[in-house]
Amino acid sequence: MDSSSLLWGLLYGTIGMGYFVYGKKQSRVAALISGVALMAFPYFVSNAYLSLLIGIALMALPFFLRY
Repeated sequence: MDSSSLLWGLLYGTIGMGYFVYGKKQSRVAALISGVALMAFPYFVSNAYLSLLIGIALMALPFFLRY
């Protein structure tokens, strides 16, 4: 584990916690699932470029799915 994956994981975990809390309070399923996925996927992906692509896709998901 290198420092870039650790910092990306911290960033995605923080944003994921915000999505999770927002999705739970506003009853938005897409934000809730995206938040859980953002907090969990850094444990399984170690490539920095792949982590960046997955993170951006998961952060954009609640904007495209409005339920």
